[in-house]
Amino acid sequence: MHLGLIGLGKMGGNMRERLRRRGVTVTGYDRDPDLSDVESVEALVAALPSPKVVWVMVPAGDATRATIDELGGLMSAGDVVVDGGNSRWTDDQAHAEALTEHGVGYVDCGVSGGVWGLDNGYALMCGGAADDIAKVQPAFDALRPEGDAGVGFVHAGPVGAGHFSKMVHNGIEYGVMQAYAEGYELLEKADMVENVTEVLNSWRTGTVVRSWLLDLLVQALQEDPGLAAIAGWADDSGEGRWTVEAAIDHAVPMPAIAAALFARFASREDDPPAMKAVAAMRNQFGGHAVRAGKPPTQPD
Repeated sequence: MHLGLIGLGKMGGNMRERLRRRGVTVTGYDRDPDLSDVESVEALVAALPSPKVVWVMVPAGDATRATIDELGGLMSAGDVVVDGGNSRWTDDQAHAEALTEHGVGYVDCGVSGGVWGLDNGYALMCGGAADDIAKVQPAFDALRPEGDAGVGFVHAGPVGAGHFSKMVHNGIEYGVMQAYAEGYELLEKADMVENVTEVLNSWRTGTVVRSWLLDLLVQALQEDPGLAAIAGWADDSGEGRWTVEAAIDHAVPMPAIAAALFARFASREDDPPAMKAVAAMRNQFGGHAVRAGKPPTQPD
């Protein structure tokens, strides 16, 4: 397979490398010429054999819309565009409709795995027509974790289903991280446990709360005891808000995820230890930016 990939940042660049390691030819384009294989989107499309498949990994919103609009004018009937960014699922339907005018297929693909996906593989949640999915399948197989065919890839449904699934995944992520973070803060403040990091580390095997996020929290604490270098300020990238909005639309009670979202808003007003933990986990799995912590107060 020969794939076009637009957007070669932390996620896109690693995806290009993983695809190439597994025998997929990739021509990549990025606005940064030091990262790009070609000088323009037009040159990228021209380099691909038909049916052409172009995977878009740029920020959701205006950047994605502009890229898809440009591709619509360059690609032909039978080609496929994949949006692998964190677009809102309602945008997918508009993107698919715009590309249909050119006979171009559209697949939305929620991608999870962060900066670790290069070596571990990515979880892929896709929406779109079966014929379009089939044209991208070799890339999906190269990107997903190795193992059973059902691991790490799902054709979730029609256009929009992939990003909707990823949205809910990220909403759950909010709640899980918040629970770990609150437990960490209580352990720190109770003046009972002498080695909080080792307590958390002991939970990583054999317990019902073990998970990769817990692994990453322990790693962050081992690298920066007390998380002194990280401010207790956690951003939200959209999916948590969209998940809560969808829950309201469908009358689904979601108290844990909603509370986790509101906790992120509250983090921007003070510097709580729990939100240091959330910020540390986000940085560990996704390379999300963190704010520098305040220097410790010096005694008079």
